[in-house]
Amino acid sequence: MSDLIVKAAVKEALEGNNVSADFYDALNEEVEELLEEAAERADANDRKTVQPRDL
Repeated sequence: MSDLIVKAAVKEALEGNNVSADFYDALNEEVEELLEEAAERADANDRKTVQPRDL
């Protein structure tokens, strides 16, 4: 899957902290997993629309 995060936005959100280069890859993987789980929950509830409650 492609990058799901915007590095500049992450860096801005963590202003005042240094961000290691491999942090972005790890964060992207976490977001990907979160999205997959949300989609699975929507499917399990017979919905095609992923909603906030699926998180």
